[in-house]
Amino acid sequence: MAFIKKNINKTPIADPVFSIAEKAKAAKERVGTENIIDATIGTLYGEDGNIIAFDSVFKPYDAISKETKAAYASSFTGNPSFREQVYQWILGDINSSLAHSVIATPGASGAIAVTMRSVLEEGQTVILPDIAWGSYKLMAEMNNLETAAYQLFDGDHFNLDDFKRVCREVMAKQNRLLIVINDPCQNPTGYSLSVDEWHEVVEFLNECGEQVPVVLLNDIAYIDYAYDLEHSRDYLETFNDFTENVLAILGFSCSKGLTSYGLRCGAAVVLAQTADAVREVEIIFEKEARAIWSNIPNAAMDNFTYVTTENREAFMAEKAKAVALLKQRSDIFTSEADACGLAYYPYKEGFFVTLEMPDNQRRDHYHDALMKENIFTVKSNKGIRVAICSLRVSECKGLAPRMKRILDECRVNI
Repeated sequence: MAFIKKNINKTPIADPVFSIAEKAKAAKERVGTENIIDATIGTLYGEDGNIIAFDSVFKPYDAISKETKAAYASSFTGNPSFREQVYQWILGDINSSLAHSVIATPGASGAIAVTMRSVLEEGQTVILPDIAWGSYKLMAEMNNLETAAYQLFDGDHFNLDDFKRVCREVMAKQNRLLIVINDPCQNPTGYSLSVDEWHEVVEFLNECGEQVPVVLLNDIAYIDYAYDLEHSRDYLETFNDFTENVLAILGFSCSKGLTSYGLRCGAAVVLAQTADAVREVEIIFEKEARAIWSNIPNAAMDNFTYVTTENREAFMAEKAKAVALLKQRSDIFTSEADACGLAYYPYKEGFFVTLEMPDNQRRDHYHDALMKENIFTVKSNKGIRVAICSLRVSECKGLAPRMKRILDECRVNI
C-alpha cells in the first residue's frame, strides 16, 4: 500500500552539508572546538567563532513592532515596497532596458524551485553546471525533471564549448530550454564569469532562441559578496541584448546579503524584452506563490527595504568589513594552496573554494582521510568544497599545506 504518488523519487535525503556538519559538531564535543577545522556550512562567521549577524540589519529588525512581525504581508507576491526595492537594489544602477517583475520568494531557493516547477514539463531536462549546489538536482528530481550537466571549466575559464554542446543536445529533444548559471560567486567554486564571457553566453542563447524559447535561471544568491562590488552587476547589462525568445529569471537572496539566513526572504526577478512575456511568467509565479508558501515574512521584507535605503550607509560599511574578512581568508588559503601545489578550481570571490578532484572515488577516499584528521569539508561533484566563510583567519593559515600533505598520503595508499 502506497500513500504517496508513484511518479516521485522516494530515496531518503542525505544532505551532504548538514550530515557532515553534524559529524563536525560531534568531533568538537569529543576533542574540543580548537582542534577541529569545520569548513562545512555556507554561513559567514566572525573571528570570534560566532555567526555574523549585522547590527545594521538586526537592530532595525528588533525595533519592528510585534504586530508588524505577526501580520501577513500585504500580498502573497510580496509587499510592493519590497518588490520595488529588490529591483532597485539589483538593477537600479544598471542601464537595463528590459521589462521586469519581482515576486517575493522564501530565499533564492524559492525562486529557483518555482522556476523549475513552472517552466518545464515533467520528463523534460534542466541544464546544470557539472560542479554545482546539490539542491538544484534535488529540486529537479522532486519535479520529475531530468538533468544534463555542462562542464563548468575549460582550464581557468568558463567552458563555453561544452555549454553549447549540452544546450544543443537538450534542444534537439525538447521544445524549451531551462538553463541554470550560478553567478557571480558560484557555489561551490567561487568563480564569476567575466562580462566578455557573459556576452558570449547571451549571443549563444539568442541563437538557441531562434529554435525554441529559452529561460536563463541566474542564481545570484551570493552577489552581494563579490569582491568588486561596484562592478558586480555590470554583466546584467548584457541581458539587454536578449531577443524576444529569451527570458531571464534572477534568484535573489536577502538571506545571504543581510546575514539573515533563517528569515527566508528573497525574490524571483523576471526580465524579458516584452511586458507580455514577463506577465505570462508573473501570472504563474503569483499562483505558485499562493499555492505553495502563501506569504513571505512581512517584517523581513520591510526590514530589507529599510536597511537598503534609510540604513544603507551603516549596512554597506558593515558588509564591507565582512567582505574584506572573507577576502583575507580566501587570499591566505589560495596563496598557500598555490605555493604547495594543492589544485583548486578557478576562484575569484565568494564563500567557498573547491579543490579539484576529477575522480569521485578518489575524492571520497580523500574526504574520509580529511575527517580522520579533524578537517571537515563538503563533497561536491569532482571536488571538495572548503567553506572559508566559516573559518577564522588563523584556521586558514596552514590549512592548504596540511590538506596537501593528507592528499599526498592518500595517493600513496590508494
